[in-house]
Amino acid sequence: MTTSPALPGFRSRRAPLRRFQDHVALRVCRAFRASAFRVLREGPVPGRRGLQVCLGLVWLLDAGLQFQPFMFGPSFVTQVIQPAAAGNPAVIAGPATWASRLMLHHVAAYNAIFAIIQLLIAVGILYRRTVRLGLAASVVWALSVWWFGESLGGILTGASPLAGFPGGVVLYAFIAILLWPSARAAGTAESPATSGPLGARAAKILWLLLWGSFSYFLLLPANRAPGTIAGLFAFTDGQPGWLVSVMNGMSTLAGQRGAEISVVLAAACALVAAGVFARRTIQPALIVAAVLGLLFWLAEGLGGIFTGQGTDPNSGPLLILIAACFWPRRAPELTQR
Repeated sequence: MTTSPALPGFRSRRAPLRRFQDHVALRVCRAFRASAFRVLREGPVPGRRGLQVCLGLVWLLDAGLQFQPFMFGPSFVTQVIQPAAAGNPAVIAGPATWASRLMLHHVAAYNAIFAIIQLLIAVGILYRRTVRLGLAASVVWALSVWWFGESLGGILTGASPLAGFPGGVVLYAFIAILLWPSARAAGTAESPATSGPLGARAAKILWLLLWGSFSYFLLLPANRAPGTIAGLFAFTDGQPGWLVSVMNGMSTLAGQRGAEISVVLAAACALVAAGVFARRTIQPALIVAAVLGLLFWLAEGLGGIFTGQGTDPNSGPLLILIAACFWPRRAPELTQR
C-alpha cells in the first residue's frame, strides 16, 4: 500500500510554521538556561541567613537582659555607663556623661525604651521580610550605644581584649554590615562575609584591623603586667559557683605570668589577623579565632549575663560569630556553575 504524497501547497505552508516552532523552543531553552544560571550566581549566599538569625538571637538576649530589674534603677547608670567614660578625652566622655545625667532623671522610662528598641531589632532581623530594616537599625543603634554607653569600648584608654576591647556592641554593627543582603554573585562567593556589600578585600582588611588591634593592645605595658591577666579572671562578683570555679582556676593558672601569656596571645592574634588572606590558612585561623573568642569570653565573665547586671554577652560570642561569617564554602560550591 502506498501513501499519497503531500500536496505542494500544504508542504509550503507547514515549513514556516515548523521554523517558527523551532525558534520559539530555542528561545525558551535559552531563557531557561539564563534564568538557571542567574539563580545559581545571584541566589542567597549559603549560610548567610543562618548567621543573620544568630545575630537576631543575640539581640533578643540583649533585650531580655535589658528587662532585668537592675536596669530600671539608677545603679545601671552609675555602675555601668558612667564608669566606662572614665579616662576618655572630653570629646568622648562629655556626650556619655551628658547622656548619663539625662537618664538619671527617668531611668525606668529610658531603660524600657532601650529594651524595646533591642527587641524590635531582634524581631526585624529574625523576620525575613524585614531583615534589611533590622540590620540597618542594628548598625545605627550599636554605634550609638558604643559611643554614649560604652565610650568607644576602651579604645582610647588602652583596654585589653580580655576585658572586652573594643566593646561588644560595635561588633554587632560589624556583623550586620558583613551579613547585609547584597546583589553580589553568590556562585563565586568565598564566604558570607566576603559576599556582602564590602566585598572580599575590604572585609578581610577589617578583619586584619580587628585582630591586629588585639595584638597591639595585648602588648601595652598595663595589659602585659605580671598580674593583670590573673586579676581579670579573679573578678567574679555575682557569678554562679561553677563559673567562679572555672575563672579562679584560670586565674591561678595565669599567676604572675601575665607578660608571657600576653606575648603568646598577641602572636596568636597576629596569625589570626593574617590567616584569612591565604586559602590554606583561613580555616585554621578561624578555628584559633573562635578559641580565642571563647577565652576572652571567660575572662569577661561571660559578659555578666548570670549576675543580673549584664547588658550583653560582651565580645566573646560575637568574635566567634564573626569567624563563622568568614568560614569558607566547600570547594564544589565555589566551582559549580
